Amino acid sequence: MTEKENFMRIVNGLEPEWVPRYGVIPGQDPRFKPACMSPMISMLRHRDPDGVFRDVFGVEYTPTESTGGMALPTPGRFILDDITKWRDVIKAPSLEGYDWEKIATDAMKNINRDEVAVGMGAPGSYFQALMAFMGFTEGLCAMYEEPEEVMALMDYLGNFYDTITRNLIDYIKPDIFSIADDTATALNPFISPDMYRELIKPFHARQCSFAQERGIPVNMHNCGRCEDSIDDWREFGVRMWNPAQVMNDLPAIKKKYGNSLVLIGCWDSSGPVGWPGASEELVRSEVRRVIDTYAVGGGFMFWGSVCGDKADPEVKQRGEWISDEVYNYGHAFYKH
Repeated sequence: MTEKENFMRIVNGLEPEWVPRYGVIPGQDPRFKPACMSPMISMLRHRDPDGVFRDVFGVEYTPTESTGGMALPTPGRFILDDITKWRDVIKAPSLEGYDWEKIATDAMKNINRDEVAVGMGAPGSYFQALMAFMGFTEGLCAMYEEPEEVMALMDYLGNFYDTITRNLIDYIKPDIFSIADDTATALNPFISPDMYRELIKPFHARQCSFAQERGIPVNMHNCGRCEDSIDDWREFGVRMWNPAQVMNDLPAIKKKYGNSLVLIGCWDSSGPVGWPGASEELVRSEVRRVIDTYAVGGGFMFWGSVCGDKADPEVKQRGEWISDEVYNYGHAFYKH
């Protein structure tokens, strides 16, 4: 059985032969082969000649060593301070003249779809895009004070995003369609369920309509305590959720949805295993605990790592312990 076949068994609600590791980077550990890969289509972010990382709307992003190189909008450099003026500031680039078939073919050339499931990410986000444009203080105030203007901006973004998806999806023919929008903190969602349903959910559903029309399962990326939205996600085809973080009631979620919602992650990256000085036995025992708790019967993919500077030898060592335990324990799990 290939990694793809094992992966798709879980997506389709069946018990796999082994616990797959989600998000494998080719060559990082020769024991792991990617189960799913997404073609890299660099249309939404770029580096300026001076090295500054920006998105197509002009938002500047800054990576940090402590997050392993992940980037967030640069503090204090937001581009929109008045939601009613968004038409003067937010300008989507023209998509005229693109050879979409060539873009898709070039992006897929290093992916063997006989061995690897193909994922396609929806371009862009909605809640996160607004926060990137305005910052959280002004962005959240805009959602409360000027919902019509927020909806108008979302519709404008949707027209841009949909053009990209519509032109690529039938060339890529993905096995999985992914959307990403972090709408929650570690404690609670940033916005109420009603506000999510009014201002954001319609656009998430719009993104996912391309997948639903084609019978493609949807993978939702949403960090933090966002479990309040799971039933809403299910309405537009979400079958997978990453990173399914531990501030959510994951055992109850597993019990409620069973194998119909694949939990990807369930790893406490900010807990003791992520602290400096964490012992080998602690790290390995946490890998086993997570697998024992969530992998029974399927409906689970392991996704866990140690956050920190990639150049830190201790971070690297703990990452190696995780990899080793996931491989050995995860590959034997369903043979017990």
